[in-house]
Amino acid sequence: QMMEVAQSVRVLEQKGALDREVLKHTKAWFSDYLNWVTTHSYGVEEREAKNNHGTCWVMQVAVFAKLVNHEALIRECQQRYQSILLPNQMDLDGSFPLELKRTKPYGYSLFNLDAMATICQVLSDAQTNLWNYTTEDGKNIGKGIAFMYPYVLNKTFWPYPPDVMYWNEWPLAHPFLVFGAANLKQKPWWRLWKKGEHAPQNEEVIRNLPVRNPLIWVVDGKNG
Repeated sequence: QMMEVAQSVRVLEQKGALDREVLKHTKAWFSDYLNWVTTHSYGVEEREAKNNHGTCWVMQVAVFAKLVNHEALIRECQQRYQSILLPNQMDLDGSFPLELKRTKPYGYSLFNLDAMATICQVLSDAQTNLWNYTTEDGKNIGKGIAFMYPYVLNKTFWPYPPDVMYWNEWPLAHPFLVFGAANLKQKPWWRLWKKGEHAPQNEEVIRNLPVRNPLIWVVDGKNG
Protein backbone atom coordinates (compact mmCIF):
# COMPACT_ATOMS: atom_id res chain seq x y z
CA GLN A 1 0.00 0.00 0.00
CA MET A 2 3.03 2.32 0.10
CA MET A 3 2.85 2.60 -3.67
CA GLU A 4 -0.02 5.06 -3.60
CA VAL A 5 1.84 7.11 -1.00
CA ALA A 6 4.83 7.34 -3.34
CA GLN A 7 2.67 8.16 -6.36
CA SER A 8 0.80 10.81 -4.38
CA VAL A 9 4.12 12.42 -3.47
CA ARG A 10 5.06 12.50 -7.17
CA VAL A 11 1.84 14.25 -8.08
CA LEU A 12 2.10 16.73 -5.21
CA GLU A 13 5.71 17.47 -6.17
CA GLN A 14 4.69 18.20 -9.75
CA LYS A 15 2.04 20.59 -8.46
CA GLY A 16 4.48 22.31 -6.11
CA ALA A 17 2.29 21.39 -3.15
CA LEU A 18 4.86 19.78 -0.83
CA ASP A 19 7.22 21.38 1.66
CA ARG A 20 10.80 20.96 0.41
CA GLU A 21 12.06 19.42 3.64
CA VAL A 22 9.18 16.95 3.73
CA LEU A 23 9.87 16.03 0.11
CA LYS A 24 13.59 15.59 0.74
CA HIS A 25 13.14 13.30 3.72
CA THR A 26 10.34 11.33 2.07
CA LYS A 27 12.49 10.65 -0.98
CA ALA A 28 15.40 9.71 1.26
CA TRP A 29 13.24 7.16 3.05
CA PHE A 30 12.12 5.57 -0.22
CA SER A 31 15.71 5.57 -1.50
CA ASP A 32 16.77 3.67 1.61
CA TYR A 33 13.90 1.24 1.15
CA LEU A 34 14.88 0.68 -2.49
CA ASN A 35 18.41 -0.14 -1.39
CA TRP A 36 17.06 -2.66 1.12
CA VAL A 37 14.56 -4.37 -1.17
CA THR A 38 17.11 -4.72 -3.98
CA THR A 39 19.99 -6.02 -1.85
CA HIS A 40 18.62 -7.80 1.23
CA SER A 41 18.01 -11.53 0.91
CA TYR A 42 14.29 -11.04 1.64
CA GLY A 43 13.94 -8.64 -1.28
CA VAL A 44 16.08 -10.70 -3.64
CA GLU A 45 14.03 -13.81 -2.84
CA GLU A 46 10.82 -11.96 -3.71
CA ARG A 47 12.33 -10.64 -6.93
CA GLU A 48 13.16 -14.16 -8.07
CA ALA A 49 9.74 -15.61 -7.23
CA LYS A 50 8.05 -17.04 -10.30
CA ASN A 51 4.49 -15.94 -9.47
CA ASN A 52 2.77 -12.75 -8.30
CA HIS A 53 5.47 -12.15 -5.67
CA GLY A 54 7.97 -11.49 -8.45
CA THR A 55 5.43 -9.31 -10.25
CA CYS A 56 4.81 -7.24 -7.13
CA TRP A 57 8.53 -6.77 -6.55
CA VAL A 58 8.84 -5.18 -10.00
CA MET A 59 5.69 -3.11 -9.49
CA GLN A 60 6.81 -1.66 -6.17
CA VAL A 61 10.41 -1.06 -7.18
CA ALA A 62 9.23 0.67 -10.35
CA VAL A 63 6.97 3.05 -8.44
CA PHE A 64 9.58 3.92 -5.83
CA ALA A 65 12.34 4.26 -8.45
CA LYS A 66 10.15 6.71 -10.37
CA LEU A 67 9.73 8.81 -7.25
CA VAL A 68 13.47 9.11 -6.61
CA ASN A 69 14.49 9.17 -10.30
CA HIS A 70 16.55 5.97 -10.11
CA GLU A 71 16.95 5.40 -13.84
CA ALA A 72 18.94 2.18 -13.55
CA LEU A 73 16.20 0.48 -11.53
CA ILE A 74 13.52 1.84 -13.85
CA ARG A 75 15.26 0.21 -16.83
CA GLU A 76 15.84 -3.00 -14.87
CA CYS A 77 12.13 -3.21 -14.09
CA GLN A 78 11.20 -2.63 -17.72
CA GLN A 79 13.55 -5.41 -18.77
CA ARG A 80 12.27 -7.82 -16.11
CA TYR A 81 8.72 -7.28 -17.33
CA GLN A 82 9.71 -7.94 -20.94
CA SER A 83 12.15 -10.80 -20.44
CA ILE A 84 10.93 -12.54 -17.27
CA LEU A 85 7.44 -11.67 -16.03
CA LEU A 86 5.43 -11.67 -19.24
CA PRO A 87 7.11 -14.61 -21.03
CA ASN A 88 7.41 -16.84 -17.96
CA GLN A 89 4.13 -16.17 -16.15
CA MET A 90 1.57 -15.77 -18.92
CA ASP A 91 0.29 -18.67 -21.03
CA LEU A 92 -0.52 -18.27 -24.71
CA ASP A 93 -4.21 -17.79 -23.91
CA GLY A 94 -3.48 -14.88 -21.54
CA SER A 95 -3.92 -16.83 -18.28
CA PHE A 96 -1.41 -17.19 -15.45
CA PRO A 97 -0.90 -20.94 -14.90
CA LEU A 98 0.95 -20.58 -11.61
CA GLU A 99 -1.91 -18.54 -10.15
CA LEU A 100 -4.52 -20.99 -11.47
CA LYS A 101 -2.83 -23.79 -9.51
CA ARG A 102 -3.31 -22.01 -6.19
CA THR A 103 -6.18 -22.40 -3.73
CA LYS A 104 -7.48 -18.96 -4.72
CA PRO A 105 -7.00 -19.05 -8.50
CA TYR A 106 -9.56 -16.35 -9.29
CA GLY A 107 -8.38 -13.76 -6.79
CA TYR A 108 -4.70 -14.33 -7.52
CA SER A 109 -5.26 -14.14 -11.28
CA LEU A 110 -6.95 -10.78 -10.78
CA PHE A 111 -4.20 -9.65 -8.43
CA ASN A 112 -1.35 -10.61 -10.75
CA LEU A 113 -3.06 -8.96 -13.72
CA ASP A 114 -3.61 -5.78 -11.69
CA ALA A 115 0.08 -5.77 -10.83
CA MET A 116 1.20 -6.31 -14.42
CA ALA A 117 -1.11 -3.60 -15.72
CA THR A 118 0.19 -1.21 -13.08
CA ILE A 119 3.74 -2.00 -14.20
CA CYS A 120 2.75 -1.10 -17.75
CA GLN A 121 1.11 2.10 -16.54
CA VAL A 122 4.12 3.17 -14.48
CA LEU A 123 6.96 2.12 -16.76
CA SER A 124 5.71 2.97 -20.24
CA ASP A 125 7.53 5.97 -21.69
CA ALA A 126 8.62 7.41 -25.02
CA GLN A 127 11.37 4.80 -25.37
CA THR A 128 9.51 1.76 -24.04
CA ASN A 129 5.76 1.26 -24.40
CA LEU A 130 4.94 -1.84 -22.39
CA TRP A 131 1.27 -1.64 -23.36
CA ASN A 132 2.28 -2.49 -26.92
CA TYR A 133 5.05 -4.92 -26.07
CA THR A 134 4.47 -8.48 -27.32
CA THR A 135 6.72 -11.49 -26.86
CA GLU A 136 7.85 -13.51 -29.86
CA ASP A 137 5.16 -16.12 -29.14
CA GLY A 138 2.38 -13.53 -28.91
CA LYS A 139 1.95 -12.76 -25.21
CA ASN A 140 1.01 -9.22 -24.18
CA ILE A 141 -0.89 -7.39 -21.47
CA GLY A 142 -3.92 -6.91 -23.71
CA LYS A 143 -4.25 -10.68 -24.06
CA GLY A 144 -4.13 -11.03 -20.28
CA ILE A 145 -6.93 -8.50 -19.80
CA ALA A 146 -8.99 -10.09 -22.56
CA PHE A 147 -8.66 -13.46 -20.82
CA MET A 148 -9.99 -12.21 -17.48
CA TYR A 149 -12.58 -9.75 -18.80
CA PRO A 150 -15.41 -12.31 -19.32
CA TYR A 151 -14.93 -13.65 -15.79
CA VAL A 152 -15.09 -10.17 -14.29
CA LEU A 153 -18.17 -9.47 -16.34
CA ASN A 154 -19.78 -12.69 -15.11
CA LYS A 155 -17.94 -14.75 -12.51
CA THR A 156 -20.26 -17.71 -12.98
CA PHE A 157 -18.44 -18.44 -16.26
CA TRP A 158 -15.17 -19.10 -14.36
CA PRO A 159 -14.09 -22.57 -15.58
CA TYR A 160 -11.65 -23.28 -12.74
CA PRO A 161 -12.26 -24.17 -9.07
CA PRO A 162 -13.64 -21.33 -6.94
CA ASP A 163 -11.36 -19.71 -4.39
CA VAL A 164 -11.37 -21.42 -1.01
CA MET A 165 -11.64 -18.01 0.70
CA TYR A 166 -13.03 -14.58 -0.26
CA TRP A 167 -14.72 -15.96 -3.36
CA ASN A 168 -17.74 -13.72 -2.82
CA GLU A 169 -15.66 -10.55 -2.40
CA TRP A 170 -14.26 -10.58 -5.95
CA PRO A 171 -14.27 -9.00 -8.50
CA LEU A 172 -13.93 -5.23 -7.95
CA ALA A 173 -13.18 -2.11 -9.95
CA HIS A 174 -9.83 -3.48 -11.02
CA PRO A 175 -7.04 -1.16 -12.15
CA PHE A 176 -6.24 -3.43 -15.10
CA LEU A 177 -9.63 -2.50 -16.53
CA VAL A 178 -9.25 1.27 -16.29
CA PHE A 179 -5.57 1.34 -17.26
CA GLY A 180 -6.15 -1.10 -20.11
CA ALA A 181 -9.17 0.83 -21.35
CA ALA A 182 -7.23 4.09 -21.45
CA ASN A 183 -4.14 2.71 -23.14
CA LEU A 184 -5.63 0.08 -25.45
CA LYS A 185 -8.82 2.00 -26.29
CA GLN A 186 -11.30 -0.57 -25.03
CA LYS A 187 -14.55 1.10 -23.96
CA PRO A 188 -16.14 -2.15 -22.65
CA TRP A 189 -13.30 -2.44 -20.13
CA TRP A 190 -13.94 1.13 -19.02
CA ARG A 191 -17.66 0.54 -18.60
CA LEU A 192 -17.02 -2.59 -16.54
CA TRP A 193 -14.57 -0.74 -14.32
CA LYS A 194 -17.16 2.01 -13.68
CA LYS A 195 -19.68 -0.62 -12.53
CA GLY A 196 -17.27 -2.37 -10.17
CA GLU A 197 -16.93 -2.01 -6.40
CA HIS A 198 -14.66 1.00 -5.77
CA ALA A 199 -14.57 1.00 -1.97
CA PRO A 200 -14.00 -2.54 -0.64
CA GLN A 201 -14.05 -2.95 3.12
CA ASN A 202 -12.60 -6.43 3.56
CA GLU A 203 -8.98 -6.19 4.73
CA GLU A 204 -7.77 -9.17 2.71
CA VAL A 205 -9.34 -7.77 -0.44
CA ILE A 206 -7.79 -4.35 0.18
CA ARG A 207 -4.41 -6.00 0.70
CA ASN A 208 -4.66 -7.60 -2.74
CA LEU A 209 -5.83 -4.51 -4.61
CA PRO A 210 -2.63 -2.60 -5.40
CA VAL A 211 -4.31 0.51 -6.85
CA ARG A 212 -7.51 1.92 -5.37
CA ASN A 213 -7.13 5.54 -6.52
CA PRO A 214 -6.42 5.38 -10.26
CA LEU A 215 -6.73 9.15 -10.79
CA ILE A 216 -3.33 9.78 -9.20
CA TRP A 217 -1.80 7.31 -11.65
CA VAL A 218 -3.14 9.00 -14.80
CA VAL A 219 -2.80 12.70 -13.96
CA ASP A 220 0.97 12.31 -14.14
CA GLY A 221 1.83 13.41 -17.66
CA LYS A 222 4.56 10.77 -17.90
CA ASN A 223 2.15 7.93 -17.18
CA GLY A 224 -0.73 7.20 -19.53
